[in-house]
Amino acid sequence: MSPRHRPRRRPPATTPAAALVPKPPYRVPGMDEIAALPWNGFNAVSTFSGCGGSSLGYRMAGFRMLWASEFIPAAQDTYRANAAPYTVLDTRDIREVTGADICAATGLDVGELDLYDGSPPCAAFSTMGKREAGWGQVKRYSDSAQRVDDLFFEYARILQELQPRTFVAENVSGLVKGTAKGYFLEILAALKACGYQVEARLLDASRLGVPQSRQRLIFVGVRQDLQLPPAFPKPLPYQYTVRDALPWIIAQGDNGGFGGGSMRAADQPSPTIGTAPSAGNNRFPPSRVVARVIHDTSGARGQGDVTDRPSPAITVGTDAMNSYHFRVVTPQEGGPDVTHDPETGKNIHIGRYAIGEAWKDTPPGGSSERFFSLKRMDPDRPSQTITAEGGNVTKASVTHYAEARKLTLQELRAIGGFPPDFQLTGTYEQRWERIGRAVPPVMMSHIATAVRDQVLQPLRERGVI
Repeated sequence: MSPRHRPRRRPPATTPAAALVPKPPYRVPGMDEIAALPWNGFNAVSTFSGCGGSSLGYRMAGFRMLWASEFIPAAQDTYRANAAPYTVLDTRDIREVTGADICAATGLDVGELDLYDGSPPCAAFSTMGKREAGWGQVKRYSDSAQRVDDLFFEYARILQELQPRTFVAENVSGLVKGTAKGYFLEILAALKACGYQVEARLLDASRLGVPQSRQRLIFVGVRQDLQLPPAFPKPLPYQYTVRDALPWIIAQGDNGGFGGGSMRAADQPSPTIGTAPSAGNNRFPPSRVVARVIHDTSGARGQGDVTDRPSPAITVGTDAMNSYHFRVVTPQEGGPDVTHDPETGKNIHIGRYAIGEAWKDTPPGGSSERFFSLKRMDPDRPSQTITAEGGNVTKASVTHYAEARKLTLQELRAIGGFPPDFQLTGTYEQRWERIGRAVPPVMMSHIATAVRDQVLQPLRERGVI
């Protein structure tokens, strides 16, 4: 391995002091479990709701999400598929929505709402794009075209009209970097002018229970007459890793496996089969994944739904036992590795052949020197940030650490802090985009819990609510 590609030494995912705190197993509750949680007595509404990541986080903290607004049709579909039965989804452009509309839909008067949430589209401020070059322009955004750099002021307008007790607003870290700081100061002033004590902090999802490094700027406000400061969650004393989120990856050390890992067999996806000349049965180069076993439930070769069931022993011969139900798939040598995703019925690959070649030269936890967006996960660290554009099968993105491929949707849910049975709709690219744009529900549940316990519950105990 050349010096420029040699992985840098990294500190452990937890500090020595944090290592003394037991880390519970990584687990996101299922949708039925979330639906069965008792109501905490507080109500919320959400604007710019996307697929419902933030809304789900509030529900995890016991809030009732009475009303939500989302303009993008594909995101609306996913939101509806997972929404609580009592949630009203408004699909109009936010510029057409008023505080009076929300009060009418929820049955609440001005000032009675407990929490107002919003994640105004943030692509114009992202450090991943052209930033100020797109400010003030109508541009393509997801499945529509609109101007997005002014939408935070629409959020502030509705805040003024609703006068909720608290609010939480989310945006990208780029809003406080470079030229965008001017916008940040204007937004902060607009929120304070609505009559609120406001603080903004950069929070990292990997410090709030999500196995993904994802920085987000979080504004929290408390109405001034309530005389309580804004509240934020404390960082957890540990981080979850890719291995925690995808437990079928287990360490093998010098006993082989791709780059020091292999796939767990019991109740997990079938193992990757590797080989190399003169390497014996269990030792092969870490960057070379030669074949994979997949389960075809149709009974006909090359067709049917590929499941996550473990594979039994594969016998020898064209028509041998299991040969119609379990296939060995060999990727193009040095090129894109392909995984079949059962949810969309599509093959997922890393992109162009050149990207597959660059993946081999990218160490786990590193970024490619040839493709800006190509990143390879490290199993013993939180994943790199999942971006909205990563689902495009012709482009580079965050990839599996051991196989030159994109993530399956089930892997994506786990890395994104979503329930395993959270329903995604649309194409593979659209489903990826939904999670790439969302606030991780687990992260938002910690933020919601802090506001609930440090602001709303004390107000209730004082008899203010």
